[in-house]
Amino acid sequence: NSALNASLYISIAIVVLLAIVSFSYRQIVYAYPGGGGSYVVSRENLGEIPGLAASAALMIDYILMVSVSIVAGTEAITSAIVASGSTFGQGLPEAFNINVILSLLFIALLTFGNLRGVREAGTIFSIPTYLFIVSFGVMLVAGLIKVFNGTLQPATTPPVVETAAPAVTLWLILRAFSAGSVAMSGTEAISNGVTAFQKPEPRNAARTLIVMAAVLGVAFLGVSYLAQHMGLVPGEETIISQVAHAVFGVNALYIIFQIATMGILVIAANTAFAVFPRLSSVMAHDNYMPHQFMDRGDRLAYSTGIIALGGVAALLVIVFQGNVNNLIHLYAVGVFLAFCLANSGMVVHWWKKRGPKWKFSIAVNGLGAVVTAAIL
Repeated sequence: NSALNASLYISIAIVVLLAIVSFSYRQIVYAYPGGGGSYVVSRENLGEIPGLAASAALMIDYILMVSVSIVAGTEAITSAIVASGSTFGQGLPEAFNINVILSLLFIALLTFGNLRGVREAGTIFSIPTYLFIVSFGVMLVAGLIKVFNGTLQPATTPPVVETAAPAVTLWLILRAFSAGSVAMSGTEAISNGVTAFQKPEPRNAARTLIVMAAVLGVAFLGVSYLAQHMGLVPGEETIISQVAHAVFGVNALYIIFQIATMGILVIAANTAFAVFPRLSSVMAHDNYMPHQFMDRGDRLAYSTGIIALGGVAALLVIVFQGNVNNLIHLYAVGVFLAFCLANSGMVVHWWKKRGPKWKFSIAVNGLGAVVTAAIL
């Protein structure tokens, strides 16, 4: 009970951290309208080695983005199977982990598709994005109404969690806080792609960043509150599936929500296939990676980078047995190393430039550097 009670306060702390990181990256968007994010900021302000560390952190991020997103997407499928009462996959030998098998299948499909030259189509990819946001909003509103009516109850009895720990320790709370902070990993992406926005690019990118942070913060707090209200703990169903199951029941709305969840996570994984090969080709051009990463295949895709990304991501899925809770801690290393280096680089940037309001700017990025270093 004490752990469940602490979870909501940890979520509030994570949303505060999200605000700090978002405002610090808003500074980067305006200071570096050409894009580049933590790699460019670190290289120009901290030197070659920190720049390489930032690029390595980004490459780790992209690999883990594929592994974590795909595994989480398959868990949306398996959670729906469990919620529906189906016995699909039960009775198979322990070596046949359904999450692992489905994850490897999705990774293989994405790898093959990108080798064939598949490109992100904005209209097609926007469908699951908007579907997820709308269905998530409906679930959140409906769940809060049920809370106020006193009718929100878990669809199934939460499993009893057995632990050898005598109490909730400060270390355990900090570990949960650092793991949950990975939720803000997408913040870096906007600073990397400022030039993709309509003119004026920096203003539109900064506005998008703040809107994204607001939506994420509301969603994160909403799910945390509903889960804590019902006393939910992870089991065969993910927490978000358990919340949707309790709010909707097993019906068309629930199935649509789970499909949308899977879809948006697959899109996230595919994004890594677009950026990892390009970054690795740049690193190869600068003689920091094998020159084969510069080679383009018949479809003008960076084949070596695509195959390497798919292969390493698949290996991680196998090694960690398709367990998001284990993979996500590894993900946090790359995410917060990049955050920390970017904010530290911006502190040096403002100190050198000393333009209008530079003291406020250096305070924002300094705070961002300190808190992200602590999480790292």
